[in-house]
Amino acid sequence: MLGKPTKGPFDPTAFVAHVGHGKAISEYKKNQNIFCQGETAEAVFYIQKGRVKLTVLSEQGKEAVVGILEAGQFFGEGCLNGHPLRIATTTALEDCTITSITKAAMLNTLHDEPAFSEMFMTYLLTRNSRVEEDLIDQLFNSSEKRLARLLLILAHFGKEGRPQPIAVELSQETLAEMIGTTRSRVSFFMNKFRKLGFISYNGKIEVHNSLLNAVLNDKPQIERPD
Repeated sequence: MLGKPTKGPFDPTAFVAHVGHGKAISEYKKNQNIFCQGETAEAVFYIQKGRVKLTVLSEQGKEAVVGILEAGQFFGEGCLNGHPLRIATTTALEDCTITSITKAAMLNTLHDEPAFSEMFMTYLLTRNSRVEEDLIDQLFNSSEKRLARLLLILAHFGKEGRPQPIAVELSQETLAEMIGTTRSRVSFFMNKFRKLGFISYNGKIEVHNSLLNAVLNDKPQIERPD
């Protein structure tokens, strides 16, 4: 007599990669909004492919870019903490494949699947550390050094493997919003970095190890805070 089939180990990656109860997979074109600030928050999202920009609009009508997210990251998790409305707008920076997970399905999975809970907790802790680093960066570093750090992050310095060209098209206005300075300052610093050999342009921005060395050693080419 055959016994009941045994349940295999839970695979967090497979969970977010396939359609299932409370989950849907959608394709978004470049510049298409996933959700907008002020909309009802009812789901968490996971990026399977592509990059997503987070922007916030102030009451005075000023828009600021507060983050760039990439494949393997979640967003919209504020609904799990009781936020009824979206506090930011999310927009596809390139063609994206994104899994949406309803709040109920997300809470059930976090409760029932330790492997997924560990994965999600690791993501939250990593993101929290990044937010703290960004705050310190804004408080203590010059705009030039903030731009250098942002380029290093976007090029995946510090992760396994070789640094990658910055694949997504980011305007100087967007870079300026992300580091809290003006477009003209970003233009000046980008030209300076290129002349010093820190970066190069070949259709995309390529970041060289020399930029990392300049930041770590705080060489004169990277200005110190006033």
